[in-house]
Amino acid sequence: MSKFYHTLLSVLWAGLCLSACAAPASPAPAAPPTATVSVAMPTPVPLTVAPTITATSTSIPPVPDFKHILIVIFENKEFGTVVDNYHMPYFNKLAKSYTLLTQYYAVTHPSLPNYIAMLSGDTYGITFDCTSCAVNHQSLPDLIEAGGRTWKTYQEDMPSACFTGAGAGNYAMKHNPFIYFMPIRLDAKRCNQDIVPLTQLAADITAGALPNFMFVTPNLCNDAHDCTVDIADAWLQNFMGQIMPPLDQEGQPYLIVITWDEGQGNHSCCGLPASAGGRIATILVSPQAKSGFQDATPYSHYSLLKTISAAWGLPYLAHAADAQTALIVAPWK
Repeated sequence: MSKFYHTLLSVLWAGLCLSACAAPASPAPAAPPTATVSVAMPTPVPLTVAPTITATSTSIPPVPDFKHILIVIFENKEFGTVVDNYHMPYFNKLAKSYTLLTQYYAVTHPSLPNYIAMLSGDTYGITFDCTSCAVNHQSLPDLIEAGGRTWKTYQEDMPSACFTGAGAGNYAMKHNPFIYFMPIRLDAKRCNQDIVPLTQLAADITAGALPNFMFVTPNLCNDAHDCTVDIADAWLQNFMGQIMPPLDQEGQPYLIVITWDEGQGNHSCCGLPASAGGRIATILVSPQAKSGFQDATPYSHYSLLKTISAAWGLPYLAHAADAQTALIVAPWK
């Protein structure tokens, strides 16, 4: 056999031996079942979607923390007498532009016990427009001062600060509840500083010294007690033109409450006696109030007191603390 063929046979034999004699290869392990593989992966969130934050009762207070709260009070007109009354175009413009409380009720009749109730949460047994009676109980001004804020009532046509007479011209003591509270009346400094004629308002505006809480009573003609509602409407328009610009310029939260002491009927609601002080139109004018909004929640003068207290973190006085006394919360933006 030639050398070439000998070499070729040797190579072929070696290959056959390697193939036949080698140990059989171990089979490759099977891939584990897909079901046994568990890898937690976060769900991707699109970059354009912000996480949702749920508001809690502590993150958003139920009532705004107003820097100024002002009450303007008129006399003796039922809801249906003034709402949509063409003799009161300005009043109704405000009612349509801001928030109108459509189920707001006075506490009783006549005037004085309603005024007392607005400041203290009770009538304290006063049932008529007395001028020699007194109230020796805490009132909203006491709480306001204790909370570090200021207050003042501006009484139109009152002859002088802390005037204690029953009346003078078109001023009537029965529409000035502050003078009935002995802790105020018997403190000469408080009385002279904070129970003042309405003419003081212009000076306080000019001085940039508006108090946190203001209570304005027009005289017996301008509050619709002795004169027609068109006169009250004209007075209101002039007054709002005076007070709103400085409040707006401050750029701070504020609330103006335009209301009536009592209605002409005995309608009642929300824990009041069956025969109460009638249904009255109350408007909330504020940058923080919803525009063109009507709130049909049953409220009373006690609700207004409760709401002021809630705004400033003050204790609830007397019936303001009652469960039936609703807090005014729906109107706020």
